[in-house]
Amino acid sequence: MSDPVPAEGQPVTPAPPTPGSRVVEALPATLWDRMRQDPQYAPEHLALEAVRRLGPEAAQWAQRIRAAQPGISAEALAEQAVRRFVNQARLSGAVSGAAGLPGAVIDVGVLAWTQSRMVLHVAAAYGADPTHSDRATDLLVLQKVHKAAASARVALGVAAGRERAGALFGGGGQAPLGRVMLHLGVRLAQMAGVRAAKRLFAKVVPGAAIILGTWANSSATKKLAERSRALYRQHGDARIPLPRHPDEAGDQSA
Repeated sequence: MSDPVPAEGQPVTPAPPTPGSRVVEALPATLWDRMRQDPQYAPEHLALEAVRRLGPEAAQWAQRIRAAQPGISAEALAEQAVRRFVNQARLSGAVSGAAGLPGAVIDVGVLAWTQSRMVLHVAAAYGADPTHSDRATDLLVLQKVHKAAASARVALGVAAGRERAGALFGGGGQAPLGRVMLHLGVRLAQMAGVRAAKRLFAKVVPGAAIILGTWANSSATKKLAERSRALYRQHGDARIPLPRHPDEAGDQSA
C-alpha cells in the first residue's frame, strides 16, 4: 500500500516500509492541508514546519553522535547526514505509489521534506542551531526558492501571517483541485530542485518514475548537500546547542 492522495480532510499516512529499506517519512497531514490551501507559499510553509518539527530532532541526533564518538569532526558528522538523506531521497521518487499528477505532487513534497531534514542535520553537524528561525531562511535560499535571505524572510513572514489567519478564519475559498495540485506541484518541485517538467510528471508514464525519479532526486539532493556544507562549514566544530523548549522556539519565531 502507499500514501493516499491528500484530499480535503483526509490524513496522509506513511507507507509501510519494505524489507531492508529505510522508511521515507510522509509530510504531516496538517502541512499538506496548509500548502493545498495556500500553494503560492507552499515552500515557505514547508520550511517553517520543517524547522519546528525537524530542528529538535537534528540537534538531538548531533548530540547523540558526539556523545558516542567524542572525537568526531564536523565534516565526518555532516557526511553521515548527507549519506543518510541522499539514500532516502532516492527512495522518495516512488513513495506514494499513486499515479499521475497527485502522485507526482506527493513525491516532490516528500523529497522537499527529506532535503529539508538533511539541511537541518548538516547545520547541526557544523554547530548551527537547527531549531533557530534563521534555518527556515537558509532552507529557502539553499533550495533556490529565493535568491537572497532578505526576500526569503519577507516571504516567511507573509506565510506565517497567512498561517495564523487560516487558523483563525479558515482556509476561505478554494480553487479547483486540479489547478491547486498543479500549482502546488510546481512550487514543491522548484524547492526540491526538480526543475524539468518531464521529471515532475514522469509518473504519468509507466516505469519512468522509478528510473528518472531516482536519478533526479539523488542529483538534486547531492547538489543541495554541497551548498549546505559550504554555508555551515563556517561554524566549524562549534558546540551543538541544546534544543530549546518549544515555548522558547515559539517566542523567537513570533
